[in-house]
Amino acid sequence: MSDKIKTGFEMEGKLLTLDSVVPVKQITRHMRTSAKYNTILASIKEIGIIEPPVVSPMKKESGVPQQYLLLDGHVRIDILKHLEVKEVFCIISTDDEGYTLNHKVNRLTAIQEHYMIMRIIEGGVDEDMIARTLNVNVGEIKQKRDILTGICPDAVELLKDKMIAQNTLRLFRKVKPMRQAEMAEMMNTVGNYSRPYALALLASTRKEMFNEEEYEKQTMTHSVKPEDIARMEREMESLERDVKLIEESYGRNVLNLVLARGYLAKLLDNAKVVRYLSNHNGDVLSEFQKIVEAASLET
Repeated sequence: MSDKIKTGFEMEGKLLTLDSVVPVKQITRHMRTSAKYNTILASIKEIGIIEPPVVSPMKKESGVPQQYLLLDGHVRIDILKHLEVKEVFCIISTDDEGYTLNHKVNRLTAIQEHYMIMRIIEGGVDEDMIARTLNVNVGEIKQKRDILTGICPDAVELLKDKMIAQNTLRLFRKVKPMRQAEMAEMMNTVGNYSRPYALALLASTRKEMFNEEEYEKQTMTHSVKPEDIARMEREMESLERDVKLIEESYGRNVLNLVLARGYLAKLLDNAKVVRYLSNHNGDVLSEFQKIVEAASLET
């Protein structure tokens, strides 16, 4: 038995012409107008390609230049063609399996984005350049930079890997650190990180748990009577009981969905399967790709 381990990629990449790269899926007009596409476009214009596309050599035909099957990087290649770039440096895969890290990475949370931006700023990159690279207004970068201002470390720790929106996080500043931690714990218990739920938690917060002046603003905006607060507390307790009752069936159903999505991901990692579906069942392929590329089962 050989002790050598076969690598999945050649140790050195190659500079290839875009004409020699053969895509396995189509970039639609709708995809070209998406925020993600325009963010990648702005990034490439500002700093170039960060992650090289991954290709696999196709069978060589006599009298025809070597062609390469594109496994990962369809949006990047489409943008380069739009920018009339002729060549691109690529990583060469030793087989035609569509392995891509993009399918294995979860979307960043608001708190993780904050940490990433702070690290970039601390590294000496100014906010204007970050904004140009991400194709956003510099004001958005400053908001992400300051998102944790006034929020206690305990609440941040509880919510750091949760998909909670920036405008929801800002509501935590209205209350004292102890209440912030309580709100974060309740959100984790219920699994609800929405702004309406955060507002409901604020409405049921005692006066002494608010920061100065925030309680008056809260009561002016939301005139809540004591009996309404008591009713909301009862409803939240009932909701928590309902959540516990469905936990068993929910876990089983989610497991089945995860297994099904994992099977689809394995299918679409095979370029031959993708080519066949593209040629014979394009609509089915499109739906499979939406399922596999979804950040979470809820989306």
